[in-house]
Amino acid sequence: MPSLKDLKNRIESVKSTRKITKAMQMVAAAKLRRAQEAAEASRPYAERFNGVMASLAASVGDSTSAPRLLSGTGSDDVHLLVVMTSERGLCGGFNTNIVKLAKSKIEALRAAGKTVKVLTVGKKGREQLKRDYEDLMIGHVDLSEVKRIGYGNAQDIARDVLGRFDAGEFDVATIFFAKFNSVISQDPTALQIIPAAFEGGEEDSASTLYDYEPDEEAILADLLPRGVATQIFSALLENGASEQGARMSAMDNATRNAGEMIDKLTIEYNRSRQAVITNELIEIISGAEAL
Repeated sequence: MPSLKDLKNRIESVKSTRKITKAMQMVAAAKLRRAQEAAEASRPYAERFNGVMASLAASVGDSTSAPRLLSGTGSDDVHLLVVMTSERGLCGGFNTNIVKLAKSKIEALRAAGKTVKVLTVGKKGREQLKRDYEDLMIGHVDLSEVKRIGYGNAQDIARDVLGRFDAGEFDVATIFFAKFNSVISQDPTALQIIPAAFEGGEEDSASTLYDYEPDEEAILADLLPRGVATQIFSALLENGASEQGARMSAMDNATRNAGEMIDKLTIEYNRSRQAVITNELIEIISGAEAL
């Protein structure tokens, strides 16, 4: 049975921990608002951009002059997985859920006889994947010094991915991130970015007829690299909001758990203290009776 001093020290330790988790919860709440606004503001642009790109891609069809970013290499033997996670922990299952989805994709591709390469964005995902798939990892993007994600960060990642594609290092590229729904809900998502896969073009083309100048192939060749950067940027923003939402939820749970532990330890401390006082009274009474 722990002594009164041990119990008192533990209560003080848990109280200090509760102060930290409460502070982290408040910081995450402040960051979440900005990150959520940024993620939600990017969605209309990304959706409209994808709609236009889908219309262009549909008009090009299976043309032999279609850009390689759209038509692909003609093979799907080598897959590049871009796994995006956070640079910091203490955000519940946010990173683990993304890595779990990536691992299931890796195992499925390897079972099908495909070659897999992994590019990580964020330290936490790199640490988890390195344990089992270090031989598959070909690069890492460190964003630990970035205070606020910008389009330039997405462009840097896109240039790296596009450079590897032009060098013939892979056939298909997929990004993994968490789509933000709410503070308690973030969906791990896998999105293929090379060859480009767009949705929503048929509905737009049915309602509006576009004339393109220059031709569709030339426009696609110019816009597809931007489309890759746009998709990566949207994923980074979604990840940022999801991370802060997950951290806010995790710190709220930790704060409440700390409070419950303090109450439990306080009861145990009071009972132990009462037992000590009772024993001392018994000893005094016994000594007085012996006289």
